[in-house]
Amino acid sequence: MNVDWIGGVMFAVTLVFIFSGYPVAFALGGTAMLFMPLGIWLGYFDTNWLHALPQQIFHVMENYTLLAVPFFIFMGTMLEKSGLAEDLLKTMGQLFGRLRGGLALSVVVVGTLLAAATGVVGATVVAMGMISLPVMMRYGYDNKLSTGIIAASGTLGQVIPPSIVLIVLGDQLGVSVGNLFLGALLPGLALAAMYAIYAGGVAIFKPKSAPALPLEARAKDRGDLARRVMLVMIPPLFLIVAVLGSIFAGIATPTEAGAFGAVGAMILAGANRRLNLKTLIGSLEITSRLTSMVLFILVGSRAFSLVFRGFNGDLWIDSFLTSVPGGELGFLVIANLIIFILGFFIDFFEIAFIVLPLLVPTAHALGLDMVWFGIMIGMNLQTSFLTPPFGFSLFYLRGVAPPSVTTGQIYRGVLPFIVIQLIGLGLVIAFPQLVHMLGG
Repeated sequence: MNVDWIGGVMFAVTLVFIFSGYPVAFALGGTAMLFMPLGIWLGYFDTNWLHALPQQIFHVMENYTLLAVPFFIFMGTMLEKSGLAEDLLKTMGQLFGRLRGGLALSVVVVGTLLAAATGVVGATVVAMGMISLPVMMRYGYDNKLSTGIIAASGTLGQVIPPSIVLIVLGDQLGVSVGNLFLGALLPGLALAAMYAIYAGGVAIFKPKSAPALPLEARAKDRGDLARRVMLVMIPPLFLIVAVLGSIFAGIATPTEAGAFGAVGAMILAGANRRLNLKTLIGSLEITSRLTSMVLFILVGSRAFSLVFRGFNGDLWIDSFLTSVPGGELGFLVIANLIIFILGFFIDFFEIAFIVLPLLVPTAHALGLDMVWFGIMIGMNLQTSFLTPPFGFSLFYLRGVAPPSVTTGQIYRGVLPFIVIQLIGLGLVIAFPQLVHMLGG
C-alpha cells in the first residue's frame, strides 16, 4: 500500500496546529503521536521500530555542538545586562556626532559590535531602541531613518558570528560551525557597510533627516572622548577576538569558546560593577528558558521526523523539490520562498528543526555547497526578520519605541534596508566565493 501521501497530510496538520497557536514542540510531538498509531494499524510500522524514538532523544542530549547554544545565550544576556550596549551607544554617538548622519553611523557600528559580542537579535534591537531612538528623535533625525537603521543593525546578529542561528544551522546541515562563522563574516560586515553607506547618502541628500549634533551636545574635550572610546571599545573587542579567534585558529571548539565567552561576559559585567545576584539570576533564567525551548522543539522535531520518514514523507518532499522546473535554481527559489514566508510566522529554531531536515537531502543530491547554503539561509531569515508586517525585529522595536513613533513609520523605515538585504542575499547567491574568501 502506498502511503507516501500521508506524509503530506501529516505536514499540513502540523502547520495547522502551529498557526492555531499551539507551542511548536507540542505541535510536532503531538502530530507524531497522532499519526504513529495509524502507521501501526496499517501494518506499515513494526512496533519494534518505535524503539528508535528514545534513541533519537538521547542523540539530542548527547549533541556536543548544541551545547554551545546556552553558553552564547548566557554570554549575550550577561553583556546586555552589563551596560555594554548603553556605554557603546553613548560613546559612539559622541564620537560620530559632529558628522551629519553620525548618530545613524554609530548605531551601525554598535549593532555590528553587539552582533559579534552577543549574537542575540532581540536584546540588541531592544537595547538600541531604548537608548538610541529617543536621542535621535531629540536631535531632529527622521523617525523612518532612525527606526529603520536600528531594526536593521539589530538583526546583524543573525549572520555575524558568533550567531546562535549559525550554530543551529551547523548542527542541522552537518557542517563545521567554525566554517559557517568564517563564511558569514564577510557577508555580514558587507551588510553593515551598506547600511552605513545608505545612512551617509541620506545625510548628504536629505541633511534635515540626519543632522549633526549641535555644538552644545558634542564632547568638549577630545582627549577625554578618545579615552572613553578606548575604554568602551577594548573590552568587547578583546572578548570578540578571543572567542572568534580561538574558533578560527582551531584552538577551541565553538562550545569551548562559548564557555570562555560566558566567563568573559561575567568579568566585563563585574568590571562595570553590574555583576550581582539579580543580574546573574536574570541571565540564568533567560538562558534556561530559551535553551529549554530549543531542546523541546528539537525533541518534538525528532519524533515528527521519525514518523514522517516512516510514511516516506521525506521521499515525497524530495520528489517534489527535485522535480521543480529549473533544477538547482528552481530549488533555491522554492527553498528561499518557503523559509522567507515561514520567517514571518515562526521563530528561527522552529524553521531549523522543521523545514531544514526536509531541504537538506535535496540540497545534498544537487551537490550544493552546504556552508554557502547555510549562509544563504541565515541572510534570508535576517531579511524575513525585517519585512513588514510580521518581522520579529519590528515587533521588538515597536515594543520600546515612544508613542509618537507610529507603526507605519517603522514599516516604511525598514524598506530601504530590506532592499539592501536583498542585494546582499543576491550577491551571496551569485558569487559563492564571497563565503569562502576568508577560508570558510
